[in-house]
Amino acid sequence: MTRCLARLGAGDATAAAELLDLVYGELRRTAARCMRQERADHTLDPTALVHEAWLRLLGREPRSFADRSHFLRAASRAMRRTLIDHARSRKRQKRRGADVEPLPLAEWLVAAEARQLDLVAIDDALEQLARTAPDLAELVELRFFGGLSIAETAAATGRSTASVERDWRCARALLRGLLEGNPT
Repeated sequence: MTRCLARLGAGDATAAAELLDLVYGELRRTAARCMRQERADHTLDPTALVHEAWLRLLGREPRSFADRSHFLRAASRAMRRTLIDHARSRKRQKRRGADVEPLPLAEWLVAAEARQLDLVAIDDALEQLARTAPDLAELVELRFFGGLSIAETAAATGRSTASVERDWRCARALLRGLLEGNPT
């Protein structure tokens, strides 16, 4: 994979197809984990999410990636952006022609517990978190949108699992505060 990433960065047109062959299964599993958090009637499936994310990563012009972990972080970010854009588009379609009031917090929490998460609200809170704690925001992105386990996140970021577990607890608490309107 490292050689393929290097060739991709050098502009080798065949490297993207080879890279897709190498990582498709892993990206598909990541997308499937990510989609488990979505509502049952979601119009994207894991395969579509991978394809959309792939187009974001390499669709227009070749990008270079330092290594496997850099690529996985970029793929997680692309999946996040795809899901967020999809959620925003769906909200726009719902709101066409009508003013819709935002859900009160109590209803939002019930929806979140039912795994019908408001990805736009989460994305907005994640953007706020990124302004004050970019490392914690990246951790949320990898865990929540990338579907990586603690061990996989530690490997992707070059940190210890204990450090990732500690920061994951902190990131969740801060994100929860931002979602509830209580920035700390």
